[in-house]
Amino acid sequence: MTAERQGLAPASGFPGMRRRRRPGPYRLARPSWTIPVLLFLGLFFVVPLGANILRSIGTGQAVTDGPLFYYVKLLTDAFYAGVIAETLKVGIVSTLICLVIGYPVAYFMVRHAGRWNAVIVFFLLAPLLTSIIMRTFGWRVLLARRGPLTPLLVEWGILARPVNLADEPIAVYLGLVHVLVPFMVLSVAAVLQKVDVRLEESARVLGAGPVRTFLQITLPLSIEGIATGCILVFVVTNGSFLTMLLLGGGQIKTLSLLIYQQFNVTQDVGFAAAMGNLLLLIAIVGLVVQTRFLHRRGVKA
Repeated sequence: MTAERQGLAPASGFPGMRRRRRPGPYRLARPSWTIPVLLFLGLFFVVPLGANILRSIGTGQAVTDGPLFYYVKLLTDAFYAGVIAETLKVGIVSTLICLVIGYPVAYFMVRHAGRWNAVIVFFLLAPLLTSIIMRTFGWRVLLARRGPLTPLLVEWGILARPVNLADEPIAVYLGLVHVLVPFMVLSVAAVLQKVDVRLEESARVLGAGPVRTFLQITLPLSIEGIATGCILVFVVTNGSFLTMLLLGGGQIKTLSLLIYQQFNVTQDVGFAAAMGNLLLLIAIVGLVVQTRFLHRRGVKA
């Protein structure tokens, strides 16, 4: 076997010169190359999280009443327990609405849009380039008592009289879904593009109708995109406080909104830190559930 096929450098012709192995593709990377990434994650992720945990157990009433005072208050006080339940409710409902709206859009993009696919992607991403404050105020204008939408609803008989819909809970869900649907569409579309169309065609040839083909072929094969989109929308929803602050008239209170109020109104930093850690724990639990669900279905998460 020649030196080249053994991965060795060719002989140079000089006696006593050692043959050196050529570096393979995996030998080019060195462990030291990860140092910048580790420093970045440590400085901007681990250190802030550690500081947040210390604030929640070592400041304010936690100093006198015990390090777990704020966490016990969050889980045992009826008001804060209701806020946690409202946070989960808003996240789950918003996620389901985004899934119902986003999946058909993603399916149309991948299967039927053709050359219009890029146009649809542009209209999906264009709102993300606009400030969330501007988009939320746009909903306030549309849903105002004298806005363009309310008179139409009264004329159609949906509303008995003009009301300020911007201060109703439905406004919160409209604002959240408007922001988060693109994440669901892009997550599902990325997985649908990998589904072989010949599998659907084979099911049609074997006698399956469009609905049965979708339920038994397309939907199961796209479950990875659904799970990814759902956890992404759920986590982002839990951290959105501007929508609850500007829409809904204060009727919907979530942990993210209370964190904002604790920092800016009551200035109870320790309690706000405990709420932030609980919100992070909810996100981690969601990720664990998603991973276990995909593993059970044989999908590599």
